[in-house]
Amino acid sequence: GFYTGFDSDNSSGDFSEANHKVAEMLDLDPHQSNRTGEHNGETEIQENGIKRHRTSLPAPMFSRSDFSVWSILKKCIGLELSKITMPIVFNEPLSFLQRITEYMEHIYLINKACSHAEPLERMQAVAAFAVSAVASQWERTGKPFNPLLGETYELTREDLGFRFISEQVSHHPPISAFYSEGLNKDFIFHGSIYPKLKFWGKSIEAEPRGTITLELLKHNEAYTWTNPTCCVHNVIIGKLWLEQYGTVEIVNHSTGDKCVLNFKPCGLFGKELHRVEGYIQDKNRKKLCVIYGKWTECLWCTDPTTYETYKKNEKRGGEQKKLKPSEDVIKSENDEADDMPEVQDTVQFIPGSKLLWRINCRPPNSSQMYNFTSFAVSLNELEKGMEAILAPTDCRLRPDIRNMENGNMDVASKEKERLEEKQRAARKERAKDEVEWQTRWFHQGTNPYTGTSDWLYSGGYFDRNFSDCPDIY
Repeated sequence: GFYTGFDSDNSSGDFSEANHKVAEMLDLDPHQSNRTGEHNGETEIQENGIKRHRTSLPAPMFSRSDFSVWSILKKCIGLELSKITMPIVFNEPLSFLQRITEYMEHIYLINKACSHAEPLERMQAVAAFAVSAVASQWERTGKPFNPLLGETYELTREDLGFRFISEQVSHHPPISAFYSEGLNKDFIFHGSIYPKLKFWGKSIEAEPRGTITLELLKHNEAYTWTNPTCCVHNVIIGKLWLEQYGTVEIVNHSTGDKCVLNFKPCGLFGKELHRVEGYIQDKNRKKLCVIYGKWTECLWCTDPTTYETYKKNEKRGGEQKKLKPSEDVIKSENDEADDMPEVQDTVQFIPGSKLLWRINCRPPNSSQMYNFTSFAVSLNELEKGMEAILAPTDCRLRPDIRNMENGNMDVASKEKERLEEKQRAARKERAKDEVEWQTRWFHQGTNPYTGTSDWLYSGGYFDRNFSDCPDIY
C-alpha cells in the first residue's frame, strides 16, 4: 500500500516493508544484504548493529499552490537573486550546507573507484559519482535555506564509512566550503560552491562556480571537476521542472585522463531531457570509452567502436521512424509552450554496455516530503544526545528550518526574519569596529591541482573545541 500518514510511530503494517526497502538502499553494496532485525512497532531497527535513521519527516509539506512566485519575482528581473528574500513557502526544510552533503548519497561509487586497479575503471566510477551528485536534485523544486555566515553542518555515517563537515565561509557572494574523508583513510573529497543565480523571467538559472576535488589516497590520484548549470523552469506559471546542462570535465591529474560529460539541454519537444553523453580520453586524446545515460536514471559505458556502429545503424533504420510523429510530441493547442516536457522513453540501451550507476528509488511518501531521497530525509534529524556534541552553529539547531520541518510555518517565517536581521546587525557592528569576519574551519588558499583559488579545510573540527564559535542563532 501507499503510506501517506505522518504519525511518528510508523507502526502501520505496510510501512515496515518500505522501511526494509530504505534499509536496503542505505546499504553500502546493494548486492550483499545480510539483513537482521525485524520491524515490530516502536522498537528501533538495528541493522547489522547500526542504528537506523528516520524514514519520514515529522510533518507533511505545505502546499505551495496558493502562492504566486510572480508577485515577488517581477520586482527582481535581472537582479542577483541571492539578495532577494523569498517567502519560506518556496523553501525545503534543509540548509544549502545539508543539500551539498547529498553528494555523499552514492558514496559506494567512491568506494568502487578506490577498489579498482585500472585507472580507466576508476575514472568510470568517478564519472558516475559526479553525475549521481546532481541526481538528488531531480524534482526537488524547493529552495534550500541560504546558510547564515558561519553556519556549519557535520555528518558522520559509520555505516557508509565517511564523515563530512561544511561551513558557510562568505555571505556576499554566498560561498559554502566542504570537506569529507573516508573513515578508513581511503579518500578525501572537498570543494567550495558558489552558485551564481540569475532570473530570466520564466526560469531561474544557477551556475555553480567552485572546484570539486576527489583524492583517492591509495592510488595517489586526484580528480577535479565543476558541476553543471541547473535551471528551474516555470517559476511563474505551470509546473516547476528542473534541468541541468553544460559540460563537466573531470581531470585525473595523475594520469592525464579526462572525462568530458555533456549534460544536454532539453531541446525541442523534450527529446534530450535529462540526457548525459560523453567519453573518457587518455592524455594523448585517444577515446577509451563512451558514457551515456540520464542524470535522473542511470549511466552506462561502452567502447567507442560499438557506440559509433550503433549510432550509424540507428540513423539508417531511423528514417522510417521519423515520418510518424511520436505521440508524446503532439501537444494540445492550449498547452503552455514552456510547459514541462513529456519524459521520453528511458535510456536507449546499447548492447554490450556496462552499467556504472543507477538512481535509488525515492521513499514511497517522498512527494509529500519535498521529493527528498531517503538520505535527505535523515539529514536534519536531531538524535538524542546530539545537541551536546554538535557545534552551536550546526544547521540542525537552526530554529527556522526546525520549525518548518515540524510544520510550524508561521513560527518558521518569523524565525527566518529574526535570524536574517541578527546577521545584518552583526555585520553592521563589525563594520563599525572595522573587524574582519574570521572563518572558523576553512581558509582561502589555492587548489593544489588546478592552481585556482579554493577554500581548504583547516582541520580540527572533530576535536570538538567549539568555545569560540560565533553566536548566529
